[in-house]
Amino acid sequence: MSAGLLFVRLVFGVLIAIHGTQKLFGWFGGYGLAGTGGFFESLGFRPGRLFALAAGLAECGGGLLLAVGLFTPVGTAAIVSVMIVAIGTVHWRNGLLAATNGVELPLLYGAAAACLGLTGPGTYSIDDALGLTSWWTPPLTAAVMALGVAGGFANLALRRRAQPART
Repeated sequence: MSAGLLFVRLVFGVLIAIHGTQKLFGWFGGYGLAGTGGFFESLGFRPGRLFALAAGLAECGGGLLLAVGLFTPVGTAAIVSVMIVAIGTVHWRNGLLAATNGVELPLLYGAAAACLGLTGPGTYSIDDALGLTSWWTPPLTAAVMALGVAGGFANLALRRRAQPART
């Protein structure tokens, strides 16, 4: 089981971290903070660059924490938070499937992150090597994951929707 968890953590964590570097640095075909910030502004997140930085750090940092298995619930909660925002702002109105830019992919990413956070990192992790897996009790893990969910919804609440033009 631990070998399977290691494999999933590495693949998923590294890919989510790469997704974050697109926002932060424009790597791998991304738009960097300026481009992503402009897009976030168009979604109602102001200042867009700050929200882009937060999303990029959550994805990149959360993905790296998950990949190495360090503070696993924290890394997965950060990923879940960003996926809630992505679903609520971009994908919800487009239905279910990715072919129509629907919720399919961010929902899968969020669900995978939540499952890994609730399952734990396994034996082949820094959390285990440092003895932190026993520290991550189910109530503490649930509280950290709940903070991630709350953070996602708080970000949605901070969004400023465009006001209709007055005539």
